[in-house]
Amino acid sequence: MSATSARLLNLLSLLQTPRDWPGSELAGRLGVTSRTIRRDIERLRELGYPVHATMGAEGGYRLAAGAAMPPLLLEDDEAVAIAVGLRSTAGQTVDGVEEASVRALAKLEQVLPSRLRRRVGTLGSATVPMPAGDEPTVDPEQLTVLAAAITNHERVRFRYRTGAGEHTRRLVEPHRLVASGRRWYLVAYDNDREDWRTFRVDRLTDAFATGARTAPRELPAADAAAYVRERMQGMGANPQRAVATVYAPAAEVAARLGGRAGEVTALDEGSCRWHSAPDSLAWLAMRLTMLGREFTVHGPPELARYLRAMGERALRGTEGEAGEGETGEA
Repeated sequence: MSATSARLLNLLSLLQTPRDWPGSELAGRLGVTSRTIRRDIERLRELGYPVHATMGAEGGYRLAAGAAMPPLLLEDDEAVAIAVGLRSTAGQTVDGVEEASVRALAKLEQVLPSRLRRRVGTLGSATVPMPAGDEPTVDPEQLTVLAAAITNHERVRFRYRTGAGEHTRRLVEPHRLVASGRRWYLVAYDNDREDWRTFRVDRLTDAFATGARTAPRELPAADAAAYVRERMQGMGANPQRAVATVYAPAAEVAARLGGRAGEVTALDEGSCRWHSAPDSLAWLAMRLTMLGREFTVHGPPELARYLRAMGERALRGTEGEAGEGETGEA
């Protein structure tokens, strides 16, 4: 490859970074004069690359995006990074992204030089992604709607299912999406409740941007990730292990809990002992109550108190209902 061709490729690689590049900075990076940079820019334009120039003290050159864009050029480490990222998404919990990632990876590996193909192949053969198992999946269309609304500062409406199974409608000002392990959270200001909230994206459906734009609000935390972490801790989401006796056959309980919820051991034909996987108190309590069977909690004490508080709230919620029913029948 001639020195001019190599320099053009290096120049194009720099311009693909989304920013304005002053001619003097490009010249310094490539070790040539500003006049040479101007000539090289014209050569790129002749080849079909839409290089735009901006005037002024802060002006420079920028490569515009578009459908007619010539092939993307990647440096070695960039190509490997993309391939690794595509491989890692094969086991993620965004619904449908696994197949799309495999297709994109196949296309990328077809055009990789042999030396890079070997590097990617070696890494792939040495690593094994952990499948999502029974983790809930996230609809990529919902993520796209939320991400666009965050960028445009638009209010969003959606349906939401709480951890207790209650279905509600929400109007929010989305702030950020936070990926934590295999779960996605939306940090948003809830307009109806006039307070900040976190929402599990896998429990969110029918999201759409209303078109109403708002000024960004100041989050009451250092950043969105810190806010999600604080909220989870405030809700008792520090991982804990539960031990409980469930008065039902072990096979039935294991099937209803799922393979990732912990270990179920038969005590006799009609009861079993559950040693849970680490999880939040709210999630452990929900798993137990959703079994629809009698149970005894052996630990931790915090779980027993959490369940007792749940029961008291449920009881208060039904007070007076029988009397109203009797009045209506009279």
